[in-house]
Amino acid sequence: MIVTSLLDTDLYKFSMMQVVLHQYPAAQVEYKFKCRTPGIDLVSCIDEIREELDRLCSLRFAEDELDYLRGWRFIKSDFVDFLGLFQLNAKYVRIYPAAAGNGEIEIRIRGPWLHTILFEVPLLAIINEIYFRRHFPHLDLSEGRRRLAEKIALLRDAPEYRECRIADYGTRRRFSRAWQEEVVTTLQAGLGGQLAGTSNVYLARKLGLTPLGTLAHEYLQAHQALGPRLRDSQVAALEAWAKEYRGDLGIALSDVYGLDAFLRDFDMYFCKLFDGTRHDSGDPFVWGERMLAHYRVNRVDPRNKVLVFSDSLNIPKVMQLYAHFRGRCQLAFGVGTNLTNDVGPAPLNIVIKMVRCNGQPVAKLSDSPGKNMCEDPAYVAYLRRVFGLPPEPSDPPIVVPQGAT
Repeated sequence: MIVTSLLDTDLYKFSMMQVVLHQYPAAQVEYKFKCRTPGIDLVSCIDEIREELDRLCSLRFAEDELDYLRGWRFIKSDFVDFLGLFQLNAKYVRIYPAAAGNGEIEIRIRGPWLHTILFEVPLLAIINEIYFRRHFPHLDLSEGRRRLAEKIALLRDAPEYRECRIADYGTRRRFSRAWQEEVVTTLQAGLGGQLAGTSNVYLARKLGLTPLGTLAHEYLQAHQALGPRLRDSQVAALEAWAKEYRGDLGIALSDVYGLDAFLRDFDMYFCKLFDGTRHDSGDPFVWGERMLAHYRVNRVDPRNKVLVFSDSLNIPKVMQLYAHFRGRCQLAFGVGTNLTNDVGPAPLNIVIKMVRCNGQPVAKLSDSPGKNMCEDPAYVAYLRRVFGLPPEPSDPPIVVPQGAT
């Protein structure tokens, strides 16, 4: 059994799920799986994925796990009570070979947001582990351990980086559950206070680390169908978050509509209200400079705000960013695949993204080409126009979706 606890997921799934329970319990959503790595045959893995899905859906939260969640100051007691009754249901998930017949698979998750939000992270972890177990069944992990030791030494042994802290963000694309635990345990022993924590709630609890995370792209995307006018959906999402957490979990995600649109919406009120912002696409140095300038324009001292970097990081890149921005703001770094799936074979680039909410398309307008994922090109073109972004040459003629403003 690959996933043995419902805590074996990222913190932001629980923080978003609580908002869904309290503010959007009737929302209906659809997620879609995509393997961005070309030439990968996952069809042979389907039966085993289905078996692991059934095992995942047999899990319930144990009382000691619920007690752990109840101890977080930002988690409400009624949400923990709900989790005490919660169980994932495989009826919401369809897994089948892609029509193209090229080894790709289709995964569709359709159902109530409240009852499907916890599928993404464990399903991706399951797919990863099955794939690597089948294709590299006797892999010697000594190379992975050697690489990990080099990363730890690089960060730990440079005196000017002693205040530089990283966190593990690698659950979704880990080589295996056992390897992620070994990686985080090794980081804890080797880095000490330079390890800020982990996004994985199960490992945070087991190893006595701080669980880290706030919100993901799906949260802001869903507000395209949940908020008021489409143009106001980003503001509505941030307002709803502030209403729920009253100052806790104050890191805003900046790249759902591109940085230009984010900065237009992230006004002085939000600059002062949120603790910081997270980068997840585009040039991180350009992004950081623009965020610092934006804070200054809005009469906020950037030294009191956090810039969180989390896009395809490795340790050398962390160190470059730290050297560039240190002393000008507070810094945090979430490193994912490069920590938990750097053992020799090339890691898979797989994602599960929300593509519809309440029957209408939703999308992200990323600052990085290739990260957008929407099945309705006309909607993406319309979204660009609404948020004042230039059209792409491939955009079809704009047709305003029914009910959209």
